[in-house]
Parts: sequence; structure tokens; C-alpha cells
Amino acid sequence: MDQTKRQPGKPGWRFAFLAVLAAVLVSGLIRSLWLDVYYIPSASMEPLFGAGDRILVSRTAFQSEPIRRGDVVVFDGRGSFAPLNSGEGPLREAAAAAGHWLGLTGNDTTYVKRVIGLPGDHVVCCDASSRLTVNGQPLVEPYLYDGDAASTQKFDVTVPEGRLWLLGDHRSVSADSRSLLGAPGGGMVRADRVIGRPVQILWPLDRFASVARPPLAVHTTTKDGQ
Repeated sequence: MDQTKRQPGKPGWRFAFLAVLAAVLVSGLIRSLWLDVYYIPSASMEPLFGAGDRILVSRTAFQSEPIRRGDVVVFDGRGSFAPLNSGEGPLREAAAAAGHWLGLTGNDTTYVKRVIGLPGDHVVCCDASSRLTVNGQPLVEPYLYDGDAASTQKFDVTVPEGRLWLLGDHRSVSADSRSLLGAPGGGMVRADRVIGRPVQILWPLDRFASVARPPLAVHTTTKDGQ
């Protein structure tokens, strides 16, 4: 009779598969409820974000306090900035979604811009000093890309209830609310399309830094106090 003791079995491929599946599910839950990673594909938010940056976005940042003028927001542009369907086919769309989920590529329906106009705001370009005005008061914009004008495109808009007027910090290269003035919705983005607020630059490592929320003091004060 063979007295050789049977060696305990080593974890096989099923264990590895379940471990990977559990990690993906936990990561998916965290990214859908609390924190997500986004890739910056363009220079439209320089100098705050550069092309190729990976940023960490808090999905809960605006749950305890409202969006305010000057906030940088990540938002779903479908129905305003982006078409409802890309039309690239299911395989290409699946590949693009995977790259976006891994933080390796951008998403053609997700954007990062700065809030310039809140619901009810009257935003105009520009006054005699080439500054934007909000409700008749000049807007102080220390975040603008060095050498850029506040806007070379003139506009005069009033932001409807539930909407936002959004611009990039690198105004001369940014496609933003100004680019959609003649489109349905007039470049206004629904506030409920906001995904969250960037809180950290993750990559590249030499740019690893937290992203501070701008203080209210640098923005014009209006009758609503925001």
C-alpha cells in the first residue's frame, strides 16, 4: 500500500481567475461610486493639466457642497459637447472603453473644463480691459494660460437653470462652450452631467500633485454670493 502522503494542491487557474475577477469588481465599484481615473488628451486645460496627464477624479466632491464658479469639472459631454453615438462600431468602441477604463486613452465623450457661468449668470466677452464679465463684474482669472486672452471670440450669454457655461484655461486652443454657440443648447452643459472634480495628478510622476479647489476670493462676487 502506497504510504506517500498526498501533497496539498496548489491554487490553480480557477483561484487566480477568481482573484482577478474580485479585484476588477472591487475596482469597478470604487470607480463608479467614489474615485475614477481619467486621461487628459489635449492641451486645453494648460497649465493646470497637460496632454498625457492622468488625473484622479472624486465622484463625491459635489455631493456635500454645490458646484461653484471657478471649479474644474469632469463631465459627460453627450448631448452637448459630443454626439450621442460615435458610430465607430462595437469593437472599436469596446477597445476605446477599455483604454479609457485603464486610464491609457481619452474618452471622446468625457471632458475637463472650468466653470465660468452658473445658472442665472450673465457672461459676456469682453469689457474694455479684455476681461470676461459675470453679471456686470470683471472676472479675475489667474489660471489662464500665459499669454492667452480671456477670449478672442465675443459672446453674450445668460446661463439657464440647471446648466453651466464651461471654458478651458488654454483659451486659444480650447474647444468649449464658445464653440457651440450656434448649436442646440448654445454650448450650455447640464449640471447633472458633471461626473466629479479632479483632486490629484497621478501621472507623469514629475507632475504628481494634488489639485486644489480654487478659493472663492479670486472670482467676482455676485448677488447670489457665489
